[in-house]
Amino acid sequence: MDTKIIFDPDTYVTRVPHEEFARLREAAPVTWVEEPAVDSWPAGPGYWAVWRHADVKAVLRNPKLFSSHLGATQIRDPATPEDLAWVRKMMLNMDPPEHTRLRGLLTKAFTPRAVAALKDRIKARARDLVASVPDDGVTDFVKLAADLPLWTLADILGVPESDRYLMFDWANRVIGYQDPEYSASDFASTVEASTPMARAALRVRPQPDADGRMPDPRTRGGIPDLYAYAHELAAYKRRHPADDVMSILLQQVDDDGGRVSVEEFENLFWLFAVAGNETLRNGIPGGMVALLEHPDQWKRLDKDRSLLDTAVEEMLRWWTPVIHFRRTATTDTTLGGVDIKAGDKVVVYFTSANRDPRVFPDPDVFDVGRFPNDHLAFGHGPHFCLGAALGRFQMRAMFAAVLDRFSAVEPAGDPVRLRSNFQNGLKHLPVRFTLR
Repeated sequence: MDTKIIFDPDTYVTRVPHEEFARLREAAPVTWVEEPAVDSWPAGPGYWAVWRHADVKAVLRNPKLFSSHLGATQIRDPATPEDLAWVRKMMLNMDPPEHTRLRGLLTKAFTPRAVAALKDRIKARARDLVASVPDDGVTDFVKLAADLPLWTLADILGVPESDRYLMFDWANRVIGYQDPEYSASDFASTVEASTPMARAALRVRPQPDADGRMPDPRTRGGIPDLYAYAHELAAYKRRHPADDVMSILLQQVDDDGGRVSVEEFENLFWLFAVAGNETLRNGIPGGMVALLEHPDQWKRLDKDRSLLDTAVEEMLRWWTPVIHFRRTATTDTTLGGVDIKAGDKVVVYFTSANRDPRVFPDPDVFDVGRFPNDHLAFGHGPHFCLGAALGRFQMRAMFAAVLDRFSAVEPAGDPVRLRSNFQNGLKHLPVRFTLR
């Protein structure tokens, strides 16, 4: 059955099930999906899946009816009431007015001066990364591209360059929790801690169990090293404020005279270090896959760089890095002709919505000049991605640097996909560039 294929993380090891999404989307706007057990995760009660673009937008723009707070935003319910209480404190899992207050403080921290400095560094780092590709042109584009969002997030968070490897480790564990390789990521053990924050983190870093599995990284108890680092970093930033976004954030005052608490800072650190990384870390390699599969579009973009802006939007639509997000119905309602009960899970599928032919003519075609392009890769409504503008800028910078140095690209091996029904991710993408 198509819904079983959609839900099974093993499906995504080989492909994104676009044919199944299309059949489900055309059959009904909303469908019930069972939640069988997966690995060590127990079976769940099931959920309503939302396939069409208009209905996805309707859910996301109405937090009074479809809450991020009630059951959080992952399909699986948190394992304990304590876990639920904790994840509810993250901005990602808040509803207005709490979400509005915290997002407002964070928005103020992205000052024009701070953003301009970030953009200068992004362009320089994209050029440096592309320049590091050897003259034979062979590289793993996933590894090459991963450094750009990590460096950018390190700048935003004020994380020293020597500690950047920790962010890579945390992102692997959280984003790839369904993938055996990523869920037990231990890159951190290969590097000596050089700052007090890093030493505090490594002292409490969990170890895999007898089956090689790490604790659930989407809880505070499952990733204590990240929280230990964030706690020490907040204390340091309050004593030694700099011009990074997090230093500015800690100095902001809300309308009631309140400031960001240490607990709020720790959860924002989690959000940026992990959630802030996932769209770009998967979106940039995904954009390269699109160009590899459509060499005519590479040539078109190479001849007309004015298409770079629309190309980036099309890469985000065609690849769609985040597959879905959850909401919970706050009251009995009807959506897409289906009666939904209060407390039911409602899961919006961006992967399906972004190929809805009602919105996108020839939705399976990758077209670098597509316009308009109302994709939902960055979400919609109150939780529209706060870092969308910087994300787009990073993608433009990376592909501009690639096109400046190389005249062509071809596969140099088979891509290796992430095992995840949440992230459309790649672990390896061997390519061979041709120098100009």
